[in-house]
This record gives sequence, structure tokens and C-alpha cells, in this order.
Amino acid sequence: MLKIGEFSKLSRVSVRMLRYYDEIGLLKPAQIDKFTDYRYYKESQLWDISRITSLKNMGFSLTEIRKVLDSNDINLLTDIFNGKHKELTDQYHSIKNKLTLLGTAEDWLRKERNMKYDVTVKTFPRRYAASVHTVIPTYEDEGKAWEILEKETASMNLIPDDPCLCTATFYDEEYKEEDVEIEVAKTVVGNYNDTENVKFKILPPVMVATCIVNGGYENIGRAYGDVISWVKEKGYTFAGPMFNIYHVSPHETQNPEEFVTEVCFPIIGE
Repeated sequence: MLKIGEFSKLSRVSVRMLRYYDEIGLLKPAQIDKFTDYRYYKESQLWDISRITSLKNMGFSLTEIRKVLDSNDINLLTDIFNGKHKELTDQYHSIKNKLTLLGTAEDWLRKERNMKYDVTVKTFPRRYAASVHTVIPTYEDEGKAWEILEKETASMNLIPDDPCLCTATFYDEEYKEEDVEIEVAKTVVGNYNDTENVKFKILPPVMVATCIVNGGYENIGRAYGDVISWVKEKGYTFAGPMFNIYHVSPHETQNPEEFVTEVCFPIIGE
């Protein structure tokens, strides 16, 4: 039998933590002296504490560790480990994305100080498009609307217009954390029948204040600010929800540095 101090030294777990494990029933001493309250552990319990430490280092909470140690159900253990694997994978991708942003932050911030987008006015003529007007969970879920459009028109052999404009129009008057109203559209040539979610329609001519954003979508907020300031400075009036045109998007490349997005704000007058 090992005294708690000896067990602590061999297991490399503090006495304080061993006492806490005892309190929550995670690892109880093999024996407690009823006269001195000294805790004693069996040498075999070094294996138990090693498993606890290993699971803790994998990211399991003490509650999860207790479930693992108490269970003899292989299916339950498989579910627990699969769940933790997914959780850690999601964390990995999140951290990897943050590290990528961190790696480019200094250069991006340096460029941003001198960044000024060139705003111009153009008019898009009347055009025919396949569109999906829907509500998505968050802005990051925009791809779901495009997936609907692609899936429901896959067998139609749509003929893209020249140029083919792929747009996303945002209808909410304020930023929303959920339930975002959006319409994605792709200009095409010909006549097609509507599907369950895809509607084919004529889009009217529209005059817009616009600028081109090269690179990742993190730059778009600055572009929005430049266009809005320019419109107010020139005396135009906003005339409808803004939309983005994706000239080069994740559909064409997985490299954000190659993205080309045109930011458009409908306007009237001067």
C-alpha cells in the first residue's frame, strides 16, 4: 500500500487533486485509516490514475472520464470516443483557420491602413436567372442555398449567360445572428421550368455603386464601408438591398487569395 504522498509522487498527480478525485468518486483510496484519516492506495491504482491522466490530456472532462471508466458497454465507449474525436477535429480546424489568419494579419493590417477601394457606377441590364430565395441559419451557411440551386437544376443542362453573374442578395435590414434572408441567383440563357425551390425569373435593370474585392471575404467589410461613404459623398440614394457578385469563388478555387468579389449597392439619382 502507498501513502497518498508516495502515490502522488509516482503518479505525478497532486495530493490536492487526488483528494478531489476521491470527493467526486472518480478514484477512491483503497483504504482510509479510521483513526488518522490517512489515505492509502494500492500499487495497481497507478494504472487507474494513469488512464485518468491520459483521458484528461485527450480533452475529456472529469464527468466524461467517469463515464468511460464506469462503462463496460463497448458501443457506448465507441460513441463517446467518436464524439470526442469529432469535437477535437472541429477545434483543430478552427484553430488552424485562426493560425492562418494570424499568419497573414501583420501584412493585412499594414495594407489595410492604405487600402482604398475604387468605387464606380454601372448599370446591369435586364437579365434572366435561376434563383433560390430562402432563409439560412447564418451568413456562413450561404453555401446551402447554392447547393439547393445546383442540385435541383443538375439535370437541366443550364446554359450560362455571357457573362454569367452569380449573385447573393441580402434582404435583412440589419445584421442577424440567425435566420438570414438571402437570394442566390445565376444568370442563364433559355427558358426553364421552376423546381420546388428554384425559380426562373427576369431580373430588372439596376444601377449600382460597385467595387471589386480581391482576396478573402474578411476584406469585404472594409469595401462595404468605402462604397457607402462614396455613395453618400456623391449624393446618390440607396435603392434596394445590396448584393455580391462572385466572379471567382470557392466553387472555382479553394485559395481565398484568388477570390474575386464585386460588391454592389443599388442606387438612384445623384
